[in-house]
Amino acid sequence: MEISIQVDNYFYEEAKNNAHSERRTVAEQVGFWAKIGKTALDNPDLPIHFIHDLLLAQEEGVEYATPFIPEGPHD
Repeated sequence: MEISIQVDNYFYEEAKNNAHSERRTVAEQVGFWAKIGKTALDNPDLPIHFIHDLLLAQEEGVEYATPFIPEGPHD
């Protein structure tokens, strides 16, 4: 479901500029920023760049994931 919201012109232009460079629509960019903000509020101990990278990785999907291979001694 999609609904319309109003944002100020500055925020819209910032979203438009970022959306273009990140290959998203303006609405998708605003949604991505909202996810980052909500995740940051829900997890105040995580660095914002970690949250950003985590959400980008989720968008890419598992086909680009590198499996984790533990190193060192295992118990």
